[in-house]
Amino acid sequence: MSASPAVERGPESHALGGIRRILLATDLSSASEAATEQALELARDLGARLLAVSVIDTTTRLPRETLLPRMDQRRAAREASAQALVMRGRAAGVGVEFLVWDGEPGPSIVDAAASEQADLVIVGSHGRGRVGRIVLGSVSEHLVRNAPCPVLVVRSRPKLAAAPLS
Repeated sequence: MSASPAVERGPESHALGGIRRILLATDLSSASEAATEQALELARDLGARLLAVSVIDTTTRLPRETLLPRMDQRRAAREASAQALVMRGRAAGVGVEFLVWDGEPGPSIVDAAASEQADLVIVGSHGRGRVGRIVLGSVSEHLVRNAPCPVLVVRSRPKLAAAPLS
């Protein structure tokens, strides 16, 4: 992303707000892509380590007829997807670790930020309206209110329609 100012790395980089450990809260979906890009860029520019945390939501109630994979299958799929993020980080020169937690996403991410001593949390926003937040809740809003460190909420970019060819 080119919207952020470039920050030179060096011994003084830790003086820039003391950000040495960035926690990226991600569900590994395309909706999290803008937050992932921002986290990788900031970690690279600041010389920080990136810890990506993905929470398997075990609290959402689904209709009985909805078949879900077993928890071990869900965890294995999440870990396999996470490997691509780790490789992207390495290619960008960023040290990336990945954790998969299960539970309620908001409180689990707050707990991860505290236990992993994050200096900054980055999370994507789905851009739901007011009604969507009331019905579905908002992980980003929960983090802003409860995280033990600053939180950067990155809105997902709208998909641009292809321009007609003339």
